[in-house]
Amino acid sequence: MTVCLDTNDPSNNWAYCPSLGAAILFTILFFVATFTHIVLAIKYKKRFCWVIITASIWETVGFGLRAASTQNETSSGLYTPMFLLILLAPIWINAFVYMILGRMILFFLPDRKALGVKASRLTLCFVLLDVTAFLVQAAGGSMITSTDPSTIQDGLHVYMAGVGVQEGFVLLFSILAARFHIKVRQIETGRSTHWKGMLYVVYATLTLITIRIIYRLIEYSKGVNSPAPTHEVYFYVFDALPMLTAITILCIWHPGSVLIGTESEFPKKTRAQKKEEKIQRKEEKRQKKIEKANGVSTGGTRLNILGKHRGVFNV
Repeated sequence: MTVCLDTNDPSNNWAYCPSLGAAILFTILFFVATFTHIVLAIKYKKRFCWVIITASIWETVGFGLRAASTQNETSSGLYTPMFLLILLAPIWINAFVYMILGRMILFFLPDRKALGVKASRLTLCFVLLDVTAFLVQAAGGSMITSTDPSTIQDGLHVYMAGVGVQEGFVLLFSILAARFHIKVRQIETGRSTHWKGMLYVVYATLTLITIRIIYRLIEYSKGVNSPAPTHEVYFYVFDALPMLTAITILCIWHPGSVLIGTESEFPKKTRAQKKEEKIQRKEEKRQKKIEKANGVSTGGTRLNILGKHRGVFNV
């Protein structure tokens, strides 16, 4: 039986007595999900699945460290990486969902656009926005692990801002998903109708992420000593379980079973094509410089001729 330190002990990293059994259980479950995603990524040959695999690995390692930390509550070397991995892993899930919908737009819509924007640009845009939210949350999360109360409070504000920004992007993305839903129903793509099931998985994952975000906002809205941060059950119900569910349903309804063939992936340019485009861009720049120089030269000649005419008239 685990004997926990007093939560008022300054050397104790925990605000409650953490459960070893729960941490071990979720470590095993996330490990199984990670292994399954690796197998499915190989089976369906979907390289972009490294994103969800990263999320699963972070959760697995995070909960493994959590289990170890329950046996050594004063070790910051265990607690800090555990805290950050579990805190930031869901952003990878978020990015994976963005990538899935981008490829669905590419695969199922003839014009490969949504809201008038190309699928590749939409995907890149939302992934970059997700990276921004990640960096803000990482900065805030690292500050929260400090021992200085002032730094912790500042970290909470930064982290909550990052989470709020993430949810704003999720809501914006949900509008995009709804637009895709309406558009794809109005046309006959001649391809598998399994898009509907995959889109519902996207909706479900976004909902689970939102539940987790709302929990995190409530958790620190009243500081580190409010009920949510001091009771472990809230963490497992509103953070760990929703993220495990999200990763699991993406195993059961894997995008590789719907997005089939080369047309479901963004085309990759060969090294020769990239080199050719680079040469072409240089040539275009050179032509523009020549045209600009000729324009200045022509303009100067015209001014000289005009000046001569004016001189004649003045005489």
